[in-house]
Amino acid sequence: MLKRKLILIGNGMAGIRTIEEILKLDPDGFDITVFGSEPHPNYNRIQLSKVLQGDTTVADITLNDWNWYESNNIRLYPGESVINIDTKKQIVYTDKDREEPYDKLIIATGSNPFMLPLPGADKQGVTAFRDIKDCETMLQYSKKYKKAAVIGGGLLGLEAARGLLNLGMKVDVIHINEYIMDRQLDREAGKLLQKELENQGMNFLLNKQTTEILGKKQVTGLRFKTGEKIAADLVVMAVGIKPNVALAEESGIPVNRGIVVNDYMETEIPNIFAVGECAEHKGMVYGLVAPLYQQGEALAKRICSVYDEGYKGSVLSSQLKVSGVDVFSTGKIREDENTKAIKMLDDWNGIYKKIMIEQGKITGAVLFGNTKEGNRLLNLIKNGANIEEYTESNQTEESGASFVAQMTDDEVVCGCNGVTKGNIVSAINNDGLTTVEQVKGCTNASRSCGSCKSLVADILEFTLGDKYSEDHKESICACTTLTRDEVVNEIREKHLTHTREVMNVLGWKNDDGCSKCRPALNYYLGMLNPTEYKDERESRFVNERLHANIQNNGTFSVIPRMYGGVTNADDLRKIADVADKYKVKMIKLTGGQRINLLGVQKQDLPSIWAELGMPSGHGYAKGLRTVKTCVGADFCRFGTQDSVGMGIELEKKFEGLNGPHKIKMAVSACPRNCAESGIKDVGVVGLDGVWELYVGGNAGTDLREGDLFVKVKTKAEVLEWTGAFLQYYRETANYLERTSVWVGRLGIDHVKEKLEDKGFRDELNKRMDITLATVQEPWSETLKDENLVKRLYETVNVPVASK
Repeated sequence: MLKRKLILIGNGMAGIRTIEEILKLDPDGFDITVFGSEPHPNYNRIQLSKVLQGDTTVADITLNDWNWYESNNIRLYPGESVINIDTKKQIVYTDKDREEPYDKLIIATGSNPFMLPLPGADKQGVTAFRDIKDCETMLQYSKKYKKAAVIGGGLLGLEAARGLLNLGMKVDVIHINEYIMDRQLDREAGKLLQKELENQGMNFLLNKQTTEILGKKQVTGLRFKTGEKIAADLVVMAVGIKPNVALAEESGIPVNRGIVVNDYMETEIPNIFAVGECAEHKGMVYGLVAPLYQQGEALAKRICSVYDEGYKGSVLSSQLKVSGVDVFSTGKIREDENTKAIKMLDDWNGIYKKIMIEQGKITGAVLFGNTKEGNRLLNLIKNGANIEEYTESNQTEESGASFVAQMTDDEVVCGCNGVTKGNIVSAINNDGLTTVEQVKGCTNASRSCGSCKSLVADILEFTLGDKYSEDHKESICACTTLTRDEVVNEIREKHLTHTREVMNVLGWKNDDGCSKCRPALNYYLGMLNPTEYKDERESRFVNERLHANIQNNGTFSVIPRMYGGVTNADDLRKIADVADKYKVKMIKLTGGQRINLLGVQKQDLPSIWAELGMPSGHGYAKGLRTVKTCVGADFCRFGTQDSVGMGIELEKKFEGLNGPHKIKMAVSACPRNCAESGIKDVGVVGLDGVWELYVGGNAGTDLREGDLFVKVKTKAEVLEWTGAFLQYYRETANYLERTSVWVGRLGIDHVKEKLEDKGFRDELNKRMDITLATVQEPWSETLKDENLVKRLYETVNVPVASK
């Protein structure tokens, strides 16, 4: 049966959650295509402030990486926008001249930041705070300038201000009203929050209306309605968002404030739906993640012909952490003649609580400093509970019962994803979960804003009791409770031979595994039995599956092998000819002294490899990438050893070696260390009559200087000790654990002690040689298989990105 063509316009949280729900209900019913205007896979926009603040990276906030699209046969066109919809012919048209027909179309274009139409708003140094690009702009400005102004004292403005403070800038927050976060908090909570943020270094200018952005081309400051001026090098506008409805409007789809939809998220145009911040349901446009996910569930059911009552609207609540301070609000938060309130202020501990009551029922709440009660209050409001129900449960809690024990099973723990205490307890008991990460993977609790993580941990402790601390261990993924060592031992003892068998025999919760465990199992199986195990290409990350590195715009890079960083005129001519013929966007030297051809289309990869006629540089690999060398004794007047020759020997011996993570090496010919050997996984430094080996170095985000491992006299000994070190790493490290982390975890003394045993070194090198004997050059091997080339390189699926 032919699959129906489903197109999603918008690669954000609401749209992709809808696709996730559709895949649960009908995994094989649709041929799915996604268009995303940003050059990234689906990421958690709620956590964007943490990227700006330096707490995390873009990779850490990615919800569905490239692998998810590939494994679910979803075509993603990143960095490509739909510019027109022919609603009669049911075809979408993009800004890259693509035409795609559809049977069902979901519009999830989200919202745009509202930019105040101020004089000077077009100057350099004015930005919104809405996406990764805005983050990058602020990061760049913080390196040059020191004075920032944030217009808007709501949540987004405060998060931007906190991030800029972390980047070393002085920050003024300008807000038009008398207290900050006035949409989510009452005056008391707003003033408490202001006091806390002032202690952190923010400066607030309240009751101020900006009338002009000063400067010629570049921002120099702001002018207010009162005539006052302040200096600023960067202006961040965070004054709100508006639904992105331009595409719908131009295509003749009815629009009010948002795209008008019914309870099933249907527009008035047949087969066209809208979901998320761009949709308007019964006059309401929602900007919080929980209602958007609820809409996605209702829409998925409609598209998959699972009929229910649809989406009926949401009771809004905000549970947030603003610069380390917990705040919560829901329902009606301002008092009038019809309301009464229960209030509690603990100024010493910075805790404030207000519960609103109308006609005996709870109608709203504001919490500051301690928000554990938030979801309980939200449930009480939804259920129309009387105030006595809350006060009685509080008395019970005060008598000594734990907070978690007082929660009913139907109380929502994760408001973003609608996960109840009962869902979590059931998953813990039925699936043997022991960590917050496992609960997240199994139930989605804490997957979005993350504010419920501590409550999830409390539920784990409450449910498991004494076992929580005893059995607390980190499994390889949420599909199993087994650790890395337990899995490897089971594979070895039970003689398991392929990933499906491992999952079946060891009782995986998810029959197909996940993007975290499949590559790990594939590596462990190959490491344990290199001669008999047949590598499962579909279980690898895309970079390794396609033997090329995917870039942020969906194109790829090609890095040919140049042993020791040495090349010749013939190879350079080949590279230049290929670059011209295939319109390579950029030619750049890598940090490992190789030539990188960037911006290559996937379908061109096999042709480029064939015309280059050079081996792969493995720039995409979990394994050896390059051996960087200095000029060495042959040319350098300071060189004491043949660093180039040593580097080439190392690279040729270990070329194509798979590992738990990427492996970088370097050889320097003297203590000046021009090849940066001290910050590589394996670094070799040549001195008069001796070679020093350093291990566990890392030049990445967590800089780590390599530890002196051993001193030897000959090249043969360098190869011997390097082989033993790498094999011990391969056999004992967790998948995706760099040598720097592994050495830090085991301790350099332990590694030295193990490998000082000559017999053990010999055993490791024998196993290493067996593994190396199975290595094949990937580009030439791929070119021999026409079916493989057609299947992998002639499709338009954007695959999984490497970590």
